[in-house]
Amino acid sequence: MTVDSCILAIDQGTTSSRAIVFSPFSDIVSVSQQEFQQHYPADGWVEHDPEDIWNSTLSVCKKALAQAKAKGAHVAAIGITNQRETTIIWDKETGQPIYNGIVWQDRRTANSCRSLRDSGLEKSVSERTGLLLDPYFSATKIKWILDNVEGAKARAASGKLAFGTVDSFLIWRLTGGTIHATDVTNASRTNLYNIHDMRWDDELLKLFGIPKAILPEVKQCNDDYGHTQVALLGESIPILGVAGDQQAAAIGQCCFEKGNIKSTYGTGCFVLLNTGAQAVQSNNKLLSTIAYTINDTTHYALEGSIFIAGAAVQWLRDGIQVIERAADTQRLAKQLDYNHGVYMVPAFAGLGAPYWQPHARGAIYGLTRASDARHLARAALEAVCYQTSDLLHAMQQDGVKPTALRVDGGMVANDWACQFLSDILNISVQRPRVMETTALGAAYLAGLQAGIYASTDALCHHNSVESTFTASLDETTRRSLLSGWQRAVSSTLDFAK
Repeated sequence: MTVDSCILAIDQGTTSSRAIVFSPFSDIVSVSQQEFQQHYPADGWVEHDPEDIWNSTLSVCKKALAQAKAKGAHVAAIGITNQRETTIIWDKETGQPIYNGIVWQDRRTANSCRSLRDSGLEKSVSERTGLLLDPYFSATKIKWILDNVEGAKARAASGKLAFGTVDSFLIWRLTGGTIHATDVTNASRTNLYNIHDMRWDDELLKLFGIPKAILPEVKQCNDDYGHTQVALLGESIPILGVAGDQQAAAIGQCCFEKGNIKSTYGTGCFVLLNTGAQAVQSNNKLLSTIAYTINDTTHYALEGSIFIAGAAVQWLRDGIQVIERAADTQRLAKQLDYNHGVYMVPAFAGLGAPYWQPHARGAIYGLTRASDARHLARAALEAVCYQTSDLLHAMQQDGVKPTALRVDGGMVANDWACQFLSDILNISVQRPRVMETTALGAAYLAGLQAGIYASTDALCHHNSVESTFTASLDETTRRSLLSGWQRAVSSTLDFAK
């Protein structure tokens, strides 16, 4: 290990904050993780206390750095990756948030989005941003805070407030309020950024009633984001890479070529397909987004977003307490020869692509008196795979037919889930040696900017596959399982109406 060229990756997620120190050879030197509280103040509302985000992030960074130093390692740079779309507005003078962070899963602005769609505005918004009019994205969240916090509109118009996704908030805090910036991938998830002109769009700002004065500067993914204050981490470390979590995972998986595709299984599930230098407009309700801008080169992506993946397992553990640990799902699922007709549609935060129904809610079908924890565990794992199948089917209708899927995230440690995913998709599933690819992607970006890595080609030499899962399910069974899933989704959508 080169002790002077390690990289600290901050991975600020939906349910926890994590800090990982990587060696320049992609090996994990140290890691620290801390969960924090979720807030559900009303039906469909999801919030985070920004101070919980900050305190947990600072805590894990200190611990990971201390562990790395004890091993003789020195951190040369910091990369940040974050839960996207989650919206925070704070006072520029005090640095204090004026309201809780509104999380990407939050559905409170569903009616506002519907009104805008009914007014015929979605086509124009989509053409500029690659996104849909959905409460998932930041713009209507920003507007809600400005409309509902007393005095916020006037303070925003006079330049006294700052908006940011979580990356911006962390950069502001880490640099002592000297840097208000974001990267192109996070900017592209706000519904305010024109992904073709690569700028904040004045027409969209006017549409959503958001003053330009609150917006951060937009930088490329590997760039200078300032230095941390010495008082925070004991030394001043340059922040040299930033990307939203799904784009960071694609970078960590070295999806640098057109046609490369990855799927990340964390709280939600997100499939990202590199479409090269051209933004592809989907005809099947997928999103067109920026994959990255690295060294002045921009690649775009098609993305399918599933709101609930690992969160369904978390619900089994914490919500109804039928399992003690997430890992229990593999043991329970393997005890059944088939699913016994039990399907879970985990629409706890609405349904994402390709349905985009924010009013949908979770449902379980096919229960009998014989149903138990095994059926629920298997149904939760199967649901993630069925939802991935929906996304790949939409991509195929857009003219893309992948032959292999690169996977990452906490759920893919589950061999049963990976095998079932391969079976239901009928393609090979590749699991990397380093499964923390989201954090690794942030580290790669910082390493590129720091000169630790010469190019994206050099990064690919560090990327290796640990396991490949090959489809073995017969076609009749596969089609039967997918048919049952589609009936369950259809029933859920009917109920939502």
